[in-house]
Amino acid sequence: MSEQRTISQTDLASLGGGGVSPPAKDQRRASLFRETPFAVCRRVVLGMAWAVRPRRLHNLLPLLPMWFNDVFGRAGALPDVDTIPPDRELAGLARDLSVPTLMEAYRLGLFPHGHIGPAKWMLPAQRGVFELKDFRIPSRLRTIMRQTNYRVTFDQNFEAVIKACAAPRPGKWRLTWIRPQIMYAYARLYDEGHAHAFEVWNARGDLIGGGYGVAAGKVFVIESMFFRESNASKIGFIVLAWHLAQWGFVLCDNKWITPAMAQLRFKQIPRAEYSKRLATLAEGTVKPGHWEAIADTRTLAAWRPGAATA
Repeated sequence: MSEQRTISQTDLASLGGGGVSPPAKDQRRASLFRETPFAVCRRVVLGMAWAVRPRRLHNLLPLLPMWFNDVFGRAGALPDVDTIPPDRELAGLARDLSVPTLMEAYRLGLFPHGHIGPAKWMLPAQRGVFELKDFRIPSRLRTIMRQTNYRVTFDQNFEAVIKACAAPRPGKWRLTWIRPQIMYAYARLYDEGHAHAFEVWNARGDLIGGGYGVAAGKVFVIESMFFRESNASKIGFIVLAWHLAQWGFVLCDNKWITPAMAQLRFKQIPRAEYSKRLATLAEGTVKPGHWEAIADTRTLAAWRPGAATA
């Protein structure tokens, strides 16, 4: 499949959705979750160039003791988050990306990242979060939602969404941390009902935006989003946030603040405050299993705070 090809809803039988037999699912993932030799070489070269950028060099200094602990200590063990200096976001090497380890990591505020070599556990000093109790639809996006005929679904095409999130972005480095190892790890989380995708479809039935993330108790951590039409990912997030609020989630975490997330009223909170919130919010399961909600953006655009929910 070409990285730039749009996915139609008619492709769901072969590229996503429920009711797919395990052999067919495994075959689909094997065809999508792969890199060509050229793509691997490009990622390694660009990843090395990215790592030695002046503002990222500080992340290389802790790697030596981490490698030492990985070789001579408990390889695969989660780092002790209380020992990570407040000005450092690189916490350890993520050798174990099994479902139990990943879920424990999210309950501690950790998540895997990294373009080359083993994945690394990250623990940002500041987290970009959105308080779902404060959910409002921005007026500009409300207008766009009224004018479009988009449908937003959940967990219908996880594999296509994560593949699209890994694709090169126009005007950006052709570099991704969402490599096959990561794709398979989050696909396993999806199979267990911990990871979820949201998909934005245009009137022609093409997949033109979406994203995926992990639910840890009453916290939903966005891993990545993509768009192929203007504002598609923002509209997808609005629908996601509306549903999260209705389902009983309290916090939506984007890990880092980006300009787009700042426009959507995400704010930064210190690591210590985030960890304190996780201690009370990240246990249990709010909405188990795969999500089956479907939303029409024109209908949701008419929603106001305090209005009855469907």
